[in-house]
Amino acid sequence: MNVHQRYAMGNSLAAKHGLWSEEQIDAAARVRRIAEEQGLETIRFSFPDQHGILRGKTLVASEALSSLDNGATITTTMLAKDTSHKTVFPVFQAGGGFGMSEMQGGADVVMLPDPTTFRVLPWAPTTGWVLCDLYFADGRPVQFATRNIYRSALQKLADRGYDYKAGLEVEFHVFKVEDRKMRPEHAGQPGEPPEVSLLSHGYQYLTEQRYDQMEPVLELIRRDVVALGLPLRSIEVEFGPSQCEFTFQPTVGLLPADLMVLFRAAVKQICRRHGYHATFMCRPRIPNVVSSGWHLHQSVVARDGGRNAFMSDTDVLSDFGKHYLAGLMTHARAATVFTTPTINGYKRYRSYSLAPDRAIWGRDNRGVMLRVLGGPGDKATRIENRVGEPAANPYLYMASQILSGLDGVDRALDPGPSADTPYETKADLLPKSLREAIFALRDDPFFRTALGGEFVDYYTFIKNAEIERFQAEVTEWEQREYFEMF
Repeated sequence: MNVHQRYAMGNSLAAKHGLWSEEQIDAAARVRRIAEEQGLETIRFSFPDQHGILRGKTLVASEALSSLDNGATITTTMLAKDTSHKTVFPVFQAGGGFGMSEMQGGADVVMLPDPTTFRVLPWAPTTGWVLCDLYFADGRPVQFATRNIYRSALQKLADRGYDYKAGLEVEFHVFKVEDRKMRPEHAGQPGEPPEVSLLSHGYQYLTEQRYDQMEPVLELIRRDVVALGLPLRSIEVEFGPSQCEFTFQPTVGLLPADLMVLFRAAVKQICRRHGYHATFMCRPRIPNVVSSGWHLHQSVVARDGGRNAFMSDTDVLSDFGKHYLAGLMTHARAATVFTTPTINGYKRYRSYSLAPDRAIWGRDNRGVMLRVLGGPGDKATRIENRVGEPAANPYLYMASQILSGLDGVDRALDPGPSADTPYETKADLLPKSLREAIFALRDDPFFRTALGGEFVDYYTFIKNAEIERFQAEVTEWEQREYFEMF
């Protein structure tokens, strides 16, 4: 009896409800073999939450392997938390604030591993790591789980005969930790951030001297990221002090989003173990800092034959590509709540910088939101969206791109001419704040249809809770501006 027959005869959650593909069944067999051959002691079951942060449980290896196709339970309150880890839904009321009996009272859902994502952690050699999807006990996917949201968007492309292809350029900061702020008085929700110092002064953009200055920590990251199996392409020092950028080869389907959450978690864990602090916060409150962005290179490829649907034989983009581009522009303001989901991220949108401030496109122009690269017959033709922040949930960022682009295709929208003077071209300005982004999402009914009103209401509720906490704080600016004046 082969592994597929044994699986089909099983009574696990995955088998009963047909939740695994043949590829996942084969991958599960490999996980068991690797765990035995490498003598793994623990395996981390992790799922990406609404913020794109990994949460989960660590199981001893024997328990993890016996739970591989049946999953492990985790409380639904994980889906009710804002960025301070505060539960912002009334989970003990009827419906738990979600209007669903399954979500009330801190009830459980199941983390079901996706065995194709399994890896052994290079920095913790006896530890395995696998990403999970969230299901209710009856096999229904949890509609608030963002990996499920992204899979649904990918399926819309697949139904048309296409796959989504994406390459990542991720900027972030790495600092040396001077004081971890671990005394009891520093505990809070959230706790005090660490006190740090710079690894480089910056502003010598892409100079070898600055790279060599940061090389010791960048090499720590590079070595383990490659050992983790992530398709690293380049390591660069960025413009600002202690700022760098890692770029990755393009991948297809779920993989680019999975890659992003694994990369962020890996970088933070590797750095912490060596006395450094890595942050994907867009604009840390550090003197002379430069904002970090996440540039998403994307194309759509035919499932049969792999032809790039954006490529034209005669123009910069095919008709399909132009319509897709127009869809991204049309829904850009509403999508910013997914591409830039933090209050801090909106401090990056500045005129005459390397960040966009309006919904426009241009051919190989780094001042626009959507930079089109390629040309007639170029198989690498793609659209680079420069709007995102590195703290974005990649599943929502990429889902928003696919859904917006397909709307442009369905309605044969026209993107208009290339904007060669990006900060002077008349166009819709991007939101200046997270609150404005939420209003833009509310005013564009498209995403309520594409993602479902239930999810949009859920997500904006969490974001509004963060905004309310922020607005209740008296900032240093307010103290300096008004305390003596009035």
